[in-house]
Amino acid sequence: MKGLKFHEGVDGILRKISVSLDDGIRSSDLEVRQKIFGINRYVEKPSRSFWMFVWDALQDLTLIILMICAVISIVVGLPTEGWPKGMYDGLGILLSIFLVVIVTAVSDYRQSLQFKALDKEKKKIFIQVTRDGYRQKVSIYDLVVGDIVHLSIGDQVPADGLFISGYSLLIDESSLSGESEPVYISHQKPFLMAGTKVQDGSAKMLVTSVGMRTEWGKLMETLSQGGEDETPLQVKLNGVATIIGKIGLLFAILTFLVLLVRFLVYKANNVGLSKWYPNDALSILNYFAISVTIIVVAVPEGLPLAVTLSLAFAMKKLMDDKALVRHLSACETMGSANCICTDKTGTLTTNHMIVEKIWICEESKTYNDKESSDQLLSFVSEKVISILLQCIFQNTGSEVVRGRDGKNTILGSPTETALLEFGLHLEGANNTQHQNCTKLKVEPFNSVKKMMSVLISLPGGGTRAFCKGASEIIVGMCDKIIGSDGNAVSLSDEQKRNVMDAINNFACEALRTLCLAFKDMDESHYGEDIPTVGYTLIAVFGIKDPVRPGVKEAVQSCLAAGITVRMVTGDNINTAKAIAKECGILTDDGLAIEGPDFRSKSPEEMKDLIPKIQVMARSLPLDKHKLVTNLRGMFNEVVAVTGDGTNDAPALHESDIGLAMGIAGTEVAKENADVIVMDDNFTTIVRVARWGRAVYINIQKFVQFQLTVNVVALMVNFVSACIIGNAPLTAVQLLWVNMIMDTLGALALATEPPNDEMMKRPPVRKGENFITRIMWRNIIGQSVYQLAVLGILMFDGKRLLKLNGSNVDAVLNTFIFNTFVFCQVFNEINSRDMEKINVFRGIFRNWIFTAVLSSTVVFQIIIIEILGTFASTVPLNWQLWLLSILIGSISMVVGAILKCIPVQKVNLSAYDQNDYEPLPSGPEVV
Repeated sequence: MKGLKFHEGVDGILRKISVSLDDGIRSSDLEVRQKIFGINRYVEKPSRSFWMFVWDALQDLTLIILMICAVISIVVGLPTEGWPKGMYDGLGILLSIFLVVIVTAVSDYRQSLQFKALDKEKKKIFIQVTRDGYRQKVSIYDLVVGDIVHLSIGDQVPADGLFISGYSLLIDESSLSGESEPVYISHQKPFLMAGTKVQDGSAKMLVTSVGMRTEWGKLMETLSQGGEDETPLQVKLNGVATIIGKIGLLFAILTFLVLLVRFLVYKANNVGLSKWYPNDALSILNYFAISVTIIVVAVPEGLPLAVTLSLAFAMKKLMDDKALVRHLSACETMGSANCICTDKTGTLTTNHMIVEKIWICEESKTYNDKESSDQLLSFVSEKVISILLQCIFQNTGSEVVRGRDGKNTILGSPTETALLEFGLHLEGANNTQHQNCTKLKVEPFNSVKKMMSVLISLPGGGTRAFCKGASEIIVGMCDKIIGSDGNAVSLSDEQKRNVMDAINNFACEALRTLCLAFKDMDESHYGEDIPTVGYTLIAVFGIKDPVRPGVKEAVQSCLAAGITVRMVTGDNINTAKAIAKECGILTDDGLAIEGPDFRSKSPEEMKDLIPKIQVMARSLPLDKHKLVTNLRGMFNEVVAVTGDGTNDAPALHESDIGLAMGIAGTEVAKENADVIVMDDNFTTIVRVARWGRAVYINIQKFVQFQLTVNVVALMVNFVSACIIGNAPLTAVQLLWVNMIMDTLGALALATEPPNDEMMKRPPVRKGENFITRIMWRNIIGQSVYQLAVLGILMFDGKRLLKLNGSNVDAVLNTFIFNTFVFCQVFNEINSRDMEKINVFRGIFRNWIFTAVLSSTVVFQIIIIEILGTFASTVPLNWQLWLLSILIGSISMVVGAILKCIPVQKVNLSAYDQNDYEPLPSGPEVV
């Protein structure tokens, strides 16, 4: 304060940094100001390079052990087998490791770039400033010292600055100071700091420091950025991966011990244990490498990767669909949502409002153009019009600004915009002066009071209070009504009934109703609080806000998917019911209730009431919070909530998925939300639910596919080691299989787009097993088929295939490896749908799946026909290639037969809204 006084207050600072209070800064000065005072950006942590991801991938313990094995193999192999034969095994393992590491690093690096792009999108905030004499919207990154910023409820203060003027400005400084109590900002305490939030009121501020020079910037220097937490599904799958990894470790140890014991017994019987050769060391090393590779195959590191890939892919697609996902887990949770509590205005409706009807001087008129203005002027006196215009233009949080093209633009909320447009039409027809009044005090609109008030001093002396807001609240404050001659007359009971009838008629036509009133006072009232009683009613407005196209279909889609849609609005109950019926939310057996009614109920009454509630009107933010808390606590529901105002923050925070509105939403609401709906559209929310379900089902498909490969690979090598004494699948081959099922499998199956079938089943309920009975049926069925085929080939393959010659064992092992890989390729296609027989539907629409499948087949041909020396394979003739593909394709026939086993589906009609005992919610085998 001492420093500010030294600079002669805000006016002195304005002079010293060359700023006009009315015109703001000149756009031509932006570069100069940025050079002198800095830019409004915080220094970000440098992003990780591609090589850092390569280094991370190399930290895998099993891969490090395999690299050591490969090096030892080369060191021992060269003197025993000579150059280049002694290099092949070790080099083959190293090449496979290199391929695994590069594919993993590329996948992780691409995801990090994607998250960075999404993070940039999160930080796009626009703010109102005065520049070049015009009010305009600019990005917070373009703010410079000297900018005049306009703040309103829910805004984040974009830089450090000084309070110029405003009304009831209440700032939440908890993010900076840790103090939970909000602070009133005024001329006595004029300092505003970046990162704090406007809780109430409105103001103009002068920007005095930006970016790293702000208090927030200095704090940011001491903090390092935290990463994204693991999602619940990732945590669950990490547990699954650990269990499978332990089983794999057990099998690997057993395989190594069996192979080693057999080798020692053979050596003892033929040569004796006293004589050892370099080849013996190579054999034991090879057994160890196979055992370690079994662990590599068994540890499903692809599970967490599949979740991240699927969520990142869904986030990118949702970004194109106008939904910005702020937290990864929201995508996944939205798939389990069985209740959506939605706002009405702007979400179900277009939020483009126009005055359609007006009730004034006890007459109701339909309003649509200039002709209506003339008609209104014909039966209402000039005094009434003057008071009405004063109320419209003085009691507003919006502003009429003239653009560079000379046209008027209204900056503010849609409801205020509708009133101001009406006022501008009427003013043009009447030329009434209302600019000569001075505002003394303003109480901005908020969702608790549901009204806005202003106290003004009149040009001829005296003061006048205006209020506007929810119809029944304003009517309750009035004891007079304005007559057609402009004089106030007492409001009789009959007139009050007429007013309420007019309000109900407007509401039943799905119009938002708004009342305007005034109260004249003498000079002695100057500086006191704005009165709350004794007003004179001016008019009732009926404002049209049409239902968005596609909302009714989106609601139907939710109901078909077992998702209950509840409308929670601050509007009149009749307006809410009319809109809810139009959207298909309110049914004949549903309940519409008002907020005051709801909050007066006891917990026992709420238990009976809440399942029936479809519409809650005239609700406070705390009513929404109470409804969400009870839905989650009493009924164990997964609840998604939409919100746009600062007061919606508690409900957004309490819900399982908070959805903030991108256009109408305040920065506070967005910060507390998991998803930002960029176009404020209900159909976008349904798209988020579709993608949420797709994520969950895609990961289930991948888990089914991976567990099948795990079971077969483990059993083949273990049984073969026990019975024959060697493993048909070598370390290099197992590494290739590991890549097919981990990275490539995750990429193929985790990126399947949603289909309509997903929205015809009930949501997954809390606590349900991730691996369903249907998945176990498919895993066991496929594993039995593949093990049977590979077992027959291992033990009787030479006779069945009529193989002969010196390299008969190499040909058989190559054929077994090739057949095993093609079984996985066709099983991958089979895993596209866990229940439907037709797995080819839409296969070419998912180019990632097609590309992964094609590249797997091409690489398999290269490994067998070209890289045989490294992969321990030999070229196969065309008959054996065809036979491998045929045996692999039969796995699809097996899959189709398994899907024909009768399955008991959970019928949606069985999901009784009144019975909240946990019902089975996944398809179950009879």
